[in-house]
Amino acid sequence: MKNRPFLARISNWIVFTILTVIVVALIVSSNILINNLRNKEAERIKVFATAIKIMQGNKQTSSETQELVFAILTENDQIPTILTDENKNPFIFEGSSRNIPQEILDNPEELKKLIIKMESNYAPFEIEIAEGDKQLVFYDNSKLLSDLRYYPYFLGLFIIAYLAFIFWFLRTIKKTDEGYLWAGLAKETAHQIGTPLSSMIGWMEIMKLETPDSDGVKEIEKDIERLRTISERFSKIGSVPELNDMNLNATIKENFDYLKTRISRKVDFSLNLPNYPILVPHNKILISWVIENLVKNAVDAMKGEGQLQIWMIGKNKNILIEVKDNGSGMTHNQARNAFKPGYSTKKRGWGLGLSLAKRVVQEYHNGDIKISQTEIGKGTTFRISIRK
Repeated sequence: MKNRPFLARISNWIVFTILTVIVVALIVSSNILINNLRNKEAERIKVFATAIKIMQGNKQTSSETQELVFAILTENDQIPTILTDENKNPFIFEGSSRNIPQEILDNPEELKKLIIKMESNYAPFEIEIAEGDKQLVFYDNSKLLSDLRYYPYFLGLFIIAYLAFIFWFLRTIKKTDEGYLWAGLAKETAHQIGTPLSSMIGWMEIMKLETPDSDGVKEIEKDIERLRTISERFSKIGSVPELNDMNLNATIKENFDYLKTRISRKVDFSLNLPNYPILVPHNKILISWVIENLVKNAVDAMKGEGQLQIWMIGKNKNILIEVKDNGSGMTHNQARNAFKPGYSTKKRGWGLGLSLAKRVVQEYHNGDIKISQTEIGKGTTFRISIRK
């Protein structure tokens, strides 16, 4: 099985780890910032409570001190505060509450609920005034701090969404580049095959003149025609093929007849087709290529000995073609990766056959190809589905 280089996989994990650390660091730093703001607001309320204590004390204070106290009380224009007696009954005189909506102040029940909520968030500041009386200052987060409370989560979600988009974007670019690479490779292969093939065709004509009835010449002619077909297959990769052929039965039968004479005699190769024409627009050259790939993979999986079957049936609005062998089978991981470009369980080959077969079926014929069944030691079944 061919895998990516070890260092490439390690580098991917390093990038992932770094990005994860950045996301976590941003969330943690945001929480630290919010906790610092919360502590600052608590200090401000402590100063605010001290100012109330001075204002309500019996001692005479200078005008400067009174101005300072008044400035401290009026400076709080964000933090909600309520002044109550020691039994948590709110005072209703002017200045006893700050930044509380008027509709709550006018509703005693709602005001009590708000005091309970404030106490659940922060312990109130206690003020000792003359004659042993006590008052309590309840407070809660300012609107700014309340809004910032959800900021780390929104930030984390945004970063995760952004990273997901980047991953999708880079993956799409990679697949596009791979598509252009395979298409260019296929066309270059067709070009390289074409030159010696033209020469072989010329020599074939000379041989036919000398020994026109030779069986060897006839078989070589078939193989040359096959090479011409292979060259056409590769030349069509990357371009939109014409779907002119109609009788899918004839395409499968012709492909079967050719392959049967060129695989091991130890393979029991059988074909089961409907006894009526299956009319489906398709490209004969490309569909034959798909079937040939599946057959060759099956023969390799059986090590040149076993049972190989091709079935074609109509089911609802689809035509199903199955290639079934009783070879070595696949693991779950192998079946999941079988159609990925470059993936192969064999020592030879580039791992492009099934990938290109999938492209032919899905992109050019609007169908689907998958492994419908596989089991280690019992074989594999590939299924192609094409709409009628």
